[in-house]
Amino acid sequence: MAATRIWIKNPLALFTATTSTAAGGLVIEDGVIVQLLAAGEAPAAPCGQVFDAREHVVLPGLINTHHHFYQTLTRAWAPVVNQPLFPWLKTLYPVWARLTPEKLAVASSVALTELLLSGCTTAADHHYLFPDGLEEAIDVQVEAVRALGMRAVLTRGSMSLGEKDGGLPPQQTVQQGQVILDDSLRLIRRYHERGDGARVQIALAPCSPFSVTTEIMSASAALAEAEDVRLHTHLAETLDEEDFCLQRFGLRTVDYLDSVGWLGPRTWLAHGIHFNPDEIARLGAAGTGICHCPSSNMRLASGICPTLELEAAGAPIGLGVDGSASNDASNMILEAKQALYLQRLRYGAER
Repeated sequence: MAATRIWIKNPLALFTATTSTAAGGLVIEDGVIVQLLAAGEAPAAPCGQVFDAREHVVLPGLINTHHHFYQTLTRAWAPVVNQPLFPWLKTLYPVWARLTPEKLAVASSVALTELLLSGCTTAADHHYLFPDGLEEAIDVQVEAVRALGMRAVLTRGSMSLGEKDGGLPPQQTVQQGQVILDDSLRLIRRYHERGDGARVQIALAPCSPFSVTTEIMSASAALAEAEDVRLHTHLAETLDEEDFCLQRFGLRTVDYLDSVGWLGPRTWLAHGIHFNPDEIARLGAAGTGICHCPSSNMRLASGICPTLELEAAGAPIGLGVDGSASNDASNMILEAKQALYLQRLRYGAER
């Protein structure tokens, strides 16, 4: 089959990871950028399609590093509009426990479409709800991602520490550890793609310190290492979470992360707000990533992520819209704007 070549011609502006001076545009061949053109330069070979981009700015696809697609269905729900994280979760858990495959398919498609419309082409979703009848939730999400032509890291989340054992989620939303691990391995073996051009990848993502056991955290780290996939969880989002870790484990959040084998470059964390200077240094030295979620953090009054300190320490920093139940949108370009404004409150207008 002949290669498909497209010339995005003479854009108003063009920005890539390495240049912003390709005034003549770019050439795409079979989905890969093969040539950047200076002003007046023509493609090295004929192009079957030419798009006149004189009124357009060309940007790389944005990357959303933390989301909860299913929460699109509980957007702007009045009972939780003015609640902080723990009561917000306690109110929403029983609603989310009624999630079905059909509802998840709709929610995922809506979230992905909104992301695409805002310039996002790669998304990481953290799905940790598997009530009866929704055991194949990640399979549903894979279908939605493929239908819309996006790239995604779909994280097999989990909750194994219910209310009766001192956790936050109700019992009908938790799973047994072996069930979690067996399904995690199934998903990796069935869907995880590697190398250039990978479109769907699987990561392992026990939900949070207050909703999973230490055993499932440690076992997930071991499985991720054995299968060479990444790890993801919520950490240091609120002071309530810090208090929970101190009371249950006798450890601060980063000490807990280290104790279960998660402190390393395989891991990226959602929120990462309440770290002290020593913890920031340890995260940076370990190469552990942080996803900054400004709109969600403002909505729940959780705090402001210390992004500049984390980045200076060596921790990779990403950006995420988080779930629509704490954001009310899946808009990456708006999230970038919110990140700029929120960080100015912390560091000043000159930074």
